[in-house]
Amino acid sequence: MDNNFRSGFVAIVGRPNVGKSTFMNRIIKEQVAITSPKAQTTRNKIQGIYTDDQRQIVFLDTPGIHKPHNDLDQYMDKAALSALKEVDAVLFMTEAGQKAGPGDKFIIEELANVKAPVFLILNKIDLINPDEMAPQIDEYKDLIDFAEVIPISATNGNNVEDLIDSLTKHLPLGPKYYDVDQITDHPEYFIVGELIREKILDDTRDEIPHSVAVIVESMNQRNERGKLQVEATIYVERDSQKAIVIGKGGSMLKNIGIGSRIKIEHLLGEKINLKLWVKVKKNWRDDPLFLSKAGYSLKDLK
Repeated sequence: MDNNFRSGFVAIVGRPNVGKSTFMNRIIKEQVAITSPKAQTTRNKIQGIYTDDQRQIVFLDTPGIHKPHNDLDQYMDKAALSALKEVDAVLFMTEAGQKAGPGDKFIIEELANVKAPVFLILNKIDLINPDEMAPQIDEYKDLIDFAEVIPISATNGNNVEDLIDSLTKHLPLGPKYYDVDQITDHPEYFIVGELIREKILDDTRDEIPHSVAVIVESMNQRNERGKLQVEATIYVERDSQKAIVIGKGGSMLKNIGIGSRIKIEHLLGEKINLKLWVKVKKNWRDDPLFLSKAGYSLKDLK
C-alpha cells in the first residue's frame, strides 16, 4: 500500500433538490444517480467511487431529508440519516444564497452529533451574485462548527476539484477498497431501474414522480438477434397515472422506452431490447412487502 494514499467514506446530505446527485455524477464522471428538477428524486443511498493516484473517496449520495408522509418517506429519511454513521466526513449541501430553512436546521441538529468533520457546501453558485453568500455563510456558522465552507457549481464544475483536494486532507491514510475502474457498488439491475425512473420523471406530469416505482424483472436473456433482453415493470398508484405513463396510443411509454434505452446501452456498453409494462399497485408507498421488493426496506437501515 502507498504510504501516502488516502481513502475514506463521505456522506452527502441536504434537503431535496439542492444538487446532491448532480454533484455525485460530476465527481464520478458517469451517471450513477438520477437527476431531476423534481424534488425527492433519490430514494436510496447511492454509492459512487472516485479513485485517482492519490486517493479513493467513496461518496454516499443520500435522499433529500424532508418531513415523512408515508412509509417510503420514512425509508428515505432513515436512509439519509443512517449514512452519517461511521463515515470519515460529511458534505452538507445547500443552495447558495438561500437562508437556512426548517429542513436545513433539522439536518444540522443531526450533524451536531456527528464526530466526523462536516463541510458546508454551497451549491449552484453559477445562479447568484457572490455577494449573496456572505450573510448565508455567517448564518450557518452560527449554527454549527464546519471544517470548511466551499462554494461550488455541481452543474458547471466550479471549485469541485478544490473540494476534492480539501476533502482529501481530512481522510485517513488507507487502502483502495474498490478496484480502480469501479465507480459504484450498486448492481446493474438497480441502476437500470433508476434510469427508467429518471426518464419517467422527465416526461410526465407533476402528479407522477412520487407515485412511480420501477422494478427490473429480468436482464439475463438474449433475443434471437443476440441483444440483451431487459424487462421492467413500472408501478403507479392509480389508473389515471397508468394512463399518463402509457400515453395516447402508447406514445408516452414509447418515448420513455427510447430515452431510457439509450442511457442503459451506454451504461452496459451493448445494444439491448427493452420491454416495459405499466401496472397499478394502490398505495404501494405504505406497503412494506412491496417496498421491500422495490428495494426500500426499513429493515436494511440500522
